[in-house]
Amino acid sequence: MPAGHGRTFTVRAGQTVKVIDVEGQQAADFVAVCDADTTEKLSPVHTRRALQSLFFKVGDSLVSNRGRPMLQVLEDTVAVHDANVPACDSTRFSVDFNVDGHRNCLANMHEGLALFGISPQAVPDPFNLFQNGPVTPDGRMQVTDPTSVAGDYITLLALCDLVCAVSSCPQDIIPGNGLRVTPIEVEICTPAERGGCSFPDSLRKALVCC
Repeated sequence: MPAGHGRTFTVRAGQTVKVIDVEGQQAADFVAVCDADTTEKLSPVHTRRALQSLFFKVGDSLVSNRGRPMLQVLEDTVAVHDANVPACDSTRFSVDFNVDGHRNCLANMHEGLALFGISPQAVPDPFNLFQNGPVTPDGRMQVTDPTSVAGDYITLLALCDLVCAVSSCPQDIIPGNGLRVTPIEVEICTPAERGGCSFPDSLRKALVCC
């Protein structure tokens, strides 16, 4: 997807979604809803509760607002992502930065999700892939530039049929994308296209329909 824009796409259970930081230091907001029932959505807060952690790693499941696993983390060359900060929206730029009409992640993702009957208010909170959001020793959240370099990626296995949206974050006013917005690439693959079922039997058994 072009720098600062978004894309919406469907993924079937058993397919993988590979999100690639093409040039490095570019955050990508990622959301998903169940194709069969869009009120069930990928939830960072429920995932944090399930993992008992603010962060996720390879092997972890990302769960829905009903506590069901929706995606499994298969590969991750960065291991630094954020699941705490909401998507930037128009008020983020107009209120915080006095900039009207700036592109934003919420609008980028809603543009395609609207075709599935999802309102702006119903767009899920995102997993901010590649975003560097450390927690300070005194408990404060920070947002600084990603540690990712060109070609870094994360691969997620869909455990049910999903509608997903990804936004190449348009933030270019404060750190978060190296002050330079760049493209994000998404590859959707079947097990055969990945050279056979590369995930273990335990994950195959976990494939469910939401």
